[in-house]
Amino acid sequence: MAQRTVIGLFFAEVKKVFAKVWHGCHTARMKMTMHIDEDTLTSVMEITGSASKTAAVEKALTEMVRRHRLKSVLREGLGMTPDEIKASFDFASYDASNTSPPITKKPVTYRRARKPSR
Repeated sequence: MAQRTVIGLFFAEVKKVFAKVWHGCHTARMKMTMHIDEDTLTSVMEITGSASKTAAVEKALTEMVRRHRLKSVLREGLGMTPDEIKASFDFASYDASNTSPPITKKPVTYRRARKPSR
């Protein structure tokens, strides 16, 4: 009788581990059936430059999540009042016509490679 209890406990643990492994493997990249208008999906593939339908759907969903996060950040206002935002920006040094960062690179000088001595 005791042996059956031990075996039963063993299989109960195996079931738990198997369930965790199965759930982890099957929820990370899950296949599903979706009914999507073919013209809409073709447009999404062209817009995103995706080669496959799956990649197009993934990009579209990722973009939707990104936009939602951006809206929530903008709605919350970065936790600053409008006056604090204005005070943190230096309007006097901002040049709206120059949108590129200043380039401060030194000129490159090239030398001829030395031949190895024998």
